[in-house]
Amino acid sequence: QLQLVESGGGLVQAGGSLKLSCAASGRIWRIFHMGWYRQAPGKQRELVAAVSNAGSTTYADAVKGRFTISRENANNMVYLQMNSLKPEDTAVYYCSVQDTLGTYWGQGTQVNVPS
Repeated sequence: QLQLVESGGGLVQAGGSLKLSCAASGRIWRIFHMGWYRQAPGKQRELVAAVSNAGSTTYADAVKGRFTISRENANNMVYLQMNSLKPEDTAVYYCSVQDTLGTYWGQGTQVNVPS
Protein backbone atom coordinates (compact mmCIF):
# COMPACT_ATOMS: atom_id res chain seq x y z
CA GLN A 1 0.00 0.00 0.00
CA LEU A 2 1.30 3.41 -0.96
CA GLN A 3 1.19 6.17 1.65
CA LEU A 4 1.37 9.90 1.08
CA VAL A 5 2.41 12.50 3.62
CA GLU A 6 2.01 16.21 2.89
CA SER A 7 3.81 19.04 4.62
CA GLY A 8 4.35 22.75 4.23
CA GLY A 9 0.92 24.21 4.83
CA GLY A 10 0.26 27.07 7.19
CA LEU A 11 -0.86 30.64 7.59
CA VAL A 12 0.52 33.22 5.17
CA GLN A 13 -0.44 36.78 4.37
CA ALA A 14 -1.85 37.65 0.98
CA GLY A 15 0.95 38.02 -1.53
CA GLY A 16 3.16 35.58 0.31
CA SER A 17 4.51 32.17 -0.65
CA LEU A 18 4.38 28.61 0.59
CA LYS A 19 5.87 25.39 -0.70
CA LEU A 20 3.99 22.15 -0.18
CA SER A 21 5.76 18.82 -0.23
CA CYS A 22 4.40 15.31 -0.60
CA ALA A 23 6.36 12.17 0.06
CA ALA A 24 5.24 8.78 -1.23
CA SER A 25 6.34 5.69 0.63
CA GLY A 26 5.43 2.07 1.08
CA ARG A 27 4.77 -0.33 -1.75
CA ILE A 28 5.30 1.80 -4.80
CA TRP A 29 4.81 0.57 -8.31
CA ARG A 30 5.26 2.70 -11.39
CA ILE A 31 3.91 6.15 -10.61
CA PHE A 32 2.13 7.95 -13.41
CA HIS A 33 0.15 10.96 -12.35
CA MET A 34 1.12 13.13 -9.40
CA GLY A 35 -0.99 16.07 -8.48
CA TRP A 36 -2.31 18.54 -5.96
CA TYR A 37 -5.98 19.14 -5.29
CA ARG A 38 -7.68 21.47 -2.87
CA GLN A 39 -11.00 21.71 -1.10
CA ALA A 40 -12.30 24.92 0.38
CA PRO A 41 -15.13 24.93 2.95
CA GLY A 42 -18.45 24.24 1.28
CA LYS A 43 -16.87 23.51 -2.08
CA GLN A 44 -15.94 20.41 -4.03
CA ARG A 45 -12.41 19.18 -4.27
CA GLU A 46 -10.72 20.59 -7.35
CA LEU A 47 -7.54 19.99 -9.28
CA VAL A 48 -4.86 22.58 -8.66
CA ALA A 49 -1.95 21.16 -10.63
CA ALA A 50 -0.73 17.85 -11.98
CA VAL A 51 2.42 16.48 -13.52
CA SER A 52 2.79 13.33 -15.59
CA ASN A 53 5.70 10.93 -15.48
CA ALA A 54 6.86 12.55 -18.71
CA GLY A 55 6.95 15.92 -16.99
CA SER A 56 4.00 17.57 -18.68
CA THR A 57 2.05 19.83 -16.35
CA THR A 58 -1.54 20.98 -16.01
CA TYR A 59 -2.78 23.90 -13.93
CA ALA A 60 -6.14 25.22 -12.90
CA ASP A 61 -6.80 28.59 -14.49
CA ALA A 62 -7.01 30.20 -11.05
CA VAL A 63 -3.39 29.35 -10.23
CA LYS A 64 -1.65 29.66 -13.59
CA GLY A 65 1.37 31.90 -13.35
CA ARG A 66 1.41 31.74 -9.55
CA PHE A 67 1.83 28.06 -8.69
CA THR A 68 4.44 25.61 -9.94
CA ILE A 69 4.29 21.85 -9.59
CA SER A 70 7.41 19.72 -9.73
CA ARG A 71 8.30 16.12 -9.03
CA GLU A 72 11.40 14.29 -7.95
CA ASN A 73 11.07 10.78 -9.31
CA ALA A 74 14.13 9.34 -7.58
CA ASN A 75 12.66 10.16 -4.18
CA ASN A 76 8.97 9.82 -5.06
CA MET A 77 8.31 13.42 -4.12
CA VAL A 78 6.00 16.04 -5.55
CA TYR A 79 6.04 19.73 -4.68
CA LEU A 80 3.79 22.72 -5.13
CA GLN A 81 5.40 26.14 -5.00
CA MET A 82 2.69 28.71 -4.36
CA ASN A 83 3.46 32.39 -4.90
CA SER A 84 1.32 35.51 -4.78
CA LEU A 85 -1.16 33.75 -2.56
CA LYS A 86 -4.69 35.10 -2.35
CA PRO A 87 -7.44 34.65 0.24
CA GLU A 88 -9.32 32.48 -2.26
CA ASP A 89 -6.43 30.01 -2.15
CA THR A 90 -7.45 29.11 1.39
CA ALA A 91 -8.24 25.40 1.45
CA VAL A 92 -7.06 21.99 2.48
CA TYR A 93 -4.53 20.84 -0.09
CA TYR A 94 -4.30 17.15 -0.93
CA CYS A 95 -1.56 15.27 -2.68
CA SER A 96 -2.67 12.55 -5.10
CA VAL A 97 -0.62 9.88 -6.77
CA GLN A 98 -1.67 7.33 -9.35
CA ASP A 99 0.37 4.22 -9.95
CA THR A 100 -0.31 0.92 -11.67
CA LEU A 101 -2.39 -0.31 -8.73
CA GLY A 102 -4.60 2.67 -8.09
CA THR A 103 -5.00 6.25 -6.95
CA TYR A 104 -3.95 7.36 -3.50
CA TRP A 105 -4.59 10.45 -1.42
CA GLY A 106 -2.78 12.14 1.42
CA GLN A 107 -4.46 13.41 4.57
CA GLY A 108 -4.28 17.02 3.47
CA THR A 109 -2.51 20.12 4.68
CA GLN A 110 -4.28 23.36 5.53
CA VAL A 111 -3.36 26.59 3.79
CA ASN A 112 -4.83 29.80 5.21
CA VAL A 113 -4.52 33.15 3.49
CA PRO A 114 -6.51 35.69 5.52
CA SER A 115 -8.20 38.57 3.77
